[in-house]
This record gives sequence, structure tokens and C-alpha cells, in this order.
Amino acid sequence: MSRNVCFCLLMHRGLPHPPYIIQEPQYFTPEGDIMEGRADWGPYLSCVVPPAVDADQRVRGWLLLDNYPPTFALTVMYLVIVWMGPKYMKHRQPYSCRGLLVLYNLGLTLLSFYMFYELVTAVWHGGYNFYCQDIHSAQEVDNKIINVLWWYYFSKLIEFMDTFFFILRKNNHQITFLHIYHHASMLNIWWFVMNWVPCGHSYFGASLNSFVHVVMYSYYGLSAIPAMRPYLWWKRYITQLQLVQFFLTMSQTMCAVVWPCGFPMGWLYFQISYMVTLIFLFSNFYVQTYKKHSVSLKKEHQNGSPVSPNGHANGTPSLEHAAHKKLRVD
Repeated sequence: MSRNVCFCLLMHRGLPHPPYIIQEPQYFTPEGDIMEGRADWGPYLSCVVPPAVDADQRVRGWLLLDNYPPTFALTVMYLVIVWMGPKYMKHRQPYSCRGLLVLYNLGLTLLSFYMFYELVTAVWHGGYNFYCQDIHSAQEVDNKIINVLWWYYFSKLIEFMDTFFFILRKNNHQITFLHIYHHASMLNIWWFVMNWVPCGHSYFGASLNSFVHVVMYSYYGLSAIPAMRPYLWWKRYITQLQLVQFFLTMSQTMCAVVWPCGFPMGWLYFQISYMVTLIFLFSNFYVQTYKKHSVSLKKEHQNGSPVSPNGHANGTPSLEHAAHKKLRVD
């Protein structure tokens, strides 16, 4: 039978269509016979449907990307630890983890800088369009972007350790809804990004977020060293930088909606929606943590309660100092 008139059928063994990736699909010849091995595929190779028919084939075989269940299972494990961890630590002494925190934050600072540098240089030299960039342009540039964005996806798994350190140190007040929502959602969102839009317009948010994480993790690495804490004054500006990041990402995503280039429109609408949720949650955090405490601090001064330079008034930590310690937003 001519290859020009052949047809084939991909059997999904009762499972739904993608995003579920089928590792070992069954292919049938036009006569209805199962093609058992590669030798049987030859006459029909041009009409075989790939296992992940709707997913990007450039990431097939990459760690954690062929199937969604491992990423989902890791997220469930994370949520279970978030739920059970504080109960386990309730009657135990907190761990210092100072040395581990310095190394962990230093490692993530370096990884974030690597991702930021590689993405910016690849986009700059590759001639990516700022307003809209499709997922198929120059192959060499796209492949470099895909490689870096895989590390970005994987870094979201590493960042689960942020929460685990909170649990071990019994800083349970820092495990907020915003913290859990942000960490749990990012890993899952980026699994789908890597499988369907692993380059092109996807680069921008990851580039900005990597830059923000250079600032953020370097701050938390230094804050783990007691001698450095008096010199760290820019914590509140990290949240401001994050909010700027979300607004810029949303604006740049809107550009691709206004001036489309073939990048999937559904992904653009989803990213805009997700940015709106982060802007709302981070803005609420900023107001609750800094603005309200600033008002309370002014009232302290007006009522004649002096605040000493070391952040204590009558042996009680000042509200400014408490706000500085209160929460961490990643």
C-alpha cells in the first residue's frame, strides 16, 4: 500500500487525550494489525501520530516532563508536609538550619542569576520580538530558551524547601495562603508551559522572576548571618519589586493579545488571569505587613512612646522591627 494513502490510529488505552502523555502507544496498520516493533513502522512512518500529539515534541524524554502525575504527586506531597509538618514540630525544639539556609539561598541566588543571564542574552542575540514571539523561530535560540526554562520549572520544585525550612524552624506564621498558593501553583503551571509553550513569549515572566529571585534569595541568604542583619534595609522593597514584576508581565502578555503572532491565545489569557491573582494577594500582603504597621508606628510616636535605635521600646520590640520579621513572601 502506498505511503501516500496509508492511515493509522493511535489507541489511548481508555485514557483521555493529552495532557496525559502515553509512553507506549499502540499503532495499527491499515489492515488492523498491531505494529509490534520499529521494523514494522517503516511503510507507515509518515502517518504515525506521536504519543503527545498536542504537546511540544522538543521536550520529550526530559526529566519529569513526559507525564503529569509525578509533578502532581510532588505537589500533593508538598501539601501533606505543609499540613503535617507543624503538627510534628509542635512539641519539638526548632532547628536553627543557619548553615543550610546560607548554602540554600546562595545556591538559588546563583541559579536565578544563571537563568536570568541566559534568558536575556539568548533573547537579545536571537532577535526575539518584545511584543509577541511565537514558539517556533530560530531553532538554536528556541532550544536554548527551552533548556533554561526547564531549569526554571525545576527550580520551582527546589523552592518547596522554603516552606520546609519554615516548618523546621517553627516559623509557622510565615506559611500563609499566599505562600502555599504561589509555591504549589507555579510548579504545576510550568509543567504545562514546558509541554505546550516552552519558548517564545513564555520567556519574559521567567526572566523577570529570575531577576527578582536574585535580589530576594541574596537578601535571605545574608539575613541568615546574624552579623549582616543590621545592614539589611531593603526587605520591604522586595515586595514592591515583585508587584512591579507582575504588572510588567501582565502588560507584556497583553501586548501579545493586541498584536498576535501565533502564540496560543489561551495561554495568554491564562497568564493575565494568574497575574491578577498574584497582584491582589501580594498587594494585600504589602498593605497588611507594611502600611498598617507604619500607621501604628506613627501612633506610637504621637503617644510619646519612644523607640530606641535598637528597635525596642521599654524592652518590647518595636512594630517596625516586628513588621521586618513578620512574613516572608516568595
